Amino acid sequence: MKVAIVHYWLVGMRGGEKVVEALCDMFPQADIFTHVYVPDAVSNTIRRHSVTTSFIGSLPAAARLYKRYLPLMPLALEQLDLRGYDLVISSESGPAKGVIPPATARHLCYCHSPMRYLWNMFHDYRERSGRLTRLMMPPLSHYLRLWDAVSAARVDRYVANSRAVAARIRRYYGREAAVVWPPVDVDAFAPVGAGQREDYMLMVGELVPYKRPELAVEAFNRMRAKLVVIGGGEMLAAIRRLAGPTVTVLGPQPFEALRHHYSRCQALVFPGEEDFGIVPVEAMASGRPVIAYGRGGAVETVIPNLSGMLFDEQSIDALIAAVEGFRAGDFDPRAIVAHARTFSRDRFIAAMTAEIDRLMREGSGPAHDGAP
Repeated sequence: MKVAIVHYWLVGMRGGEKVVEALCDMFPQADIFTHVYVPDAVSNTIRRHSVTTSFIGSLPAAARLYKRYLPLMPLALEQLDLRGYDLVISSESGPAKGVIPPATARHLCYCHSPMRYLWNMFHDYRERSGRLTRLMMPPLSHYLRLWDAVSAARVDRYVANSRAVAARIRRYYGREAAVVWPPVDVDAFAPVGAGQREDYMLMVGELVPYKRPELAVEAFNRMRAKLVVIGGGEMLAAIRRLAGPTVTVLGPQPFEALRHHYSRCQALVFPGEEDFGIVPVEAMASGRPVIAYGRGGAVETVIPNLSGMLFDEQSIDALIAAVEGFRAGDFDPRAIVAHARTFSRDRFIAAMTAEIDRLMREGSGPAHDGAP
């Protein structure tokens, strides 16, 4: 079986790229198609595969400015030549699923989310954009939404990375989706003894507006409690300016430093709404509970009274109440680690293998799962 993997862009190793990496292990001979490729920014596993870029990759400064070329990406996807492939797997949260597969091929889309800046977070992105972007977003987004909805029919089977994303697929594309949680390298993390833990809480992740890092910093400023922040991103400088004397902003850190802080914190604080959220699972694999905003993927990974606690409102007061109500002794690290293992890489590969086998058995006709 000849397999093509289509991913929106390969410029780093975040959650979407970890999915591509697992798919590469499932299909060692697969070819990869993407808009922009920076080989040094991805893993050896991905680099071992043949990677073809769309014409976006040849545009000026594409490695840095690829998101500015978003309006051209539908045209670029439709020019990718997938003749001869039996199975197309698209990895979608930027434009990827809109390729035109051969008539005899099957197309499975693993959806991290329908594009947030077009659908569920359009107004958030527009509100935080510069004046020119705010003016351009409505007409460009209207065109992109039309294409995104039409191209949804090119997919034979959807697999969502969480129940929250499955609900978005149903709302925006009118399609049903199986749920397969993304792979987390839980074996890379381990708990430490109670005597090695320290008296700070931890926030980890890219510092971007939708993750709401400012909520955590302002809450810990007000409580005069210790918070360690790990992560880079467009808000790093602003978060450093906002941080009070009890908040330590480390910026991007190597993996060993991340492991160290995960295992020694009192709890991970997770104030944003994520599609799934790999960071909380990594913290739980380290034996530490999570205090998370109770929306999105967190409600599937953070189990109250087992692996952490949820707060209901994305506000400073709600986060303070959750932190002040937290008692580390209420959580058993062994039970937390056991729960984290349900999100392992092996479980992802087994579940995806089952979904692909089911799709291939359906034959060559459309398998539109109840689509109109």
